[in-house]
Amino acid sequence: MTIQTSEQGNVRNTVDVIPHLWSIVLAGGEGTRLAPMIKEWLGEDRPKQYCSFTGTRSMLQHTVDRADTLTGPGRRGTVVGASHEETARSQLHDRGGVLVVQPANCDTAPGVFLPLTYVRAADPDATVVIYPSDHFVHPEARLVEAGRHAVLTMDLLKDRLILLGIQPDGVDLDYGYIRLDRYVGGYGTHSLWHVKRFIEKPERHLARTFAEGQVLWNTMIIVAKVKTLWKLGRRVLPAMMGLFENFLPAVGESREARVLDELYKTMPRHNFSRDVLERVAHTISAFNVKDVLWSDWGRPKRIVQSLRKIGKVPAFPTELVGVA
Repeated sequence: MTIQTSEQGNVRNTVDVIPHLWSIVLAGGEGTRLAPMIKEWLGEDRPKQYCSFTGTRSMLQHTVDRADTLTGPGRRGTVVGASHEETARSQLHDRGGVLVVQPANCDTAPGVFLPLTYVRAADPDATVVIYPSDHFVHPEARLVEAGRHAVLTMDLLKDRLILLGIQPDGVDLDYGYIRLDRYVGGYGTHSLWHVKRFIEKPERHLARTFAEGQVLWNTMIIVAKVKTLWKLGRRVLPAMMGLFENFLPAVGESREARVLDELYKTMPRHNFSRDVLERVAHTISAFNVKDVLWSDWGRPKRIVQSLRKIGKVPAFPTELVGVA
């Protein structure tokens, strides 16, 4: 594979893709933590993934461009909320891919398994890379390269998930923490570890303990075989997965939309980190990504701090976030 980049290290395009590799971009969140700042800035409610905090591309557009360097748009599904379908379509109209619209937001577990159902219907032997669409990454090309290495390790790991992790530079109670266990191997500047424990948004005393040991922040970028994810889902969330099993035969049929709407009338709410990852830590490996700046941009000041680190000027007035 050849990845072409700009002088700033941003991904432009790809010459080749990996067979049976698909990408899923998660863009169904409502972005409630940044909602007051964004409304004051733009005069409307808009989840952060649809905002351009600097430059001309939104966070969603940055994410799909990264995803497409590994899979191409023909094997990329983007899941969005019904209330933001029009915005998503306008931002992705020249980028291709499949848009998967959730009838309702039932948290992140259904948000992952709904697009995964479409991938399974098209290619049961697929490997998927799952990306949150609202996280800051720099330089993008370096993260893409780490993701490619993680994908290439999947043939060596049976029935495991790989999470891309970042070395913490402090204690942050908003992030998920991955405690590392056994070293597996090195891949360039990166390394692969089996996971001992995973905790989403830990209490302060736990976060401090983690920061003192072998831990990573969880970027929620996941690499896995479709069959592995499906099997784990059935193990820990059988009722939810039963609904997606019933939906699978309808994908691509004329009854698809009707069956999907009916499905979500009884869809339970489940969080992918808490209700899946924390319960299957023994099946997770972590890819320690080096030399990449990452933030979930869940709070306004983080956006300004991140942009200043890379010499970028925020598109919004910094006084909105109390930063001079």
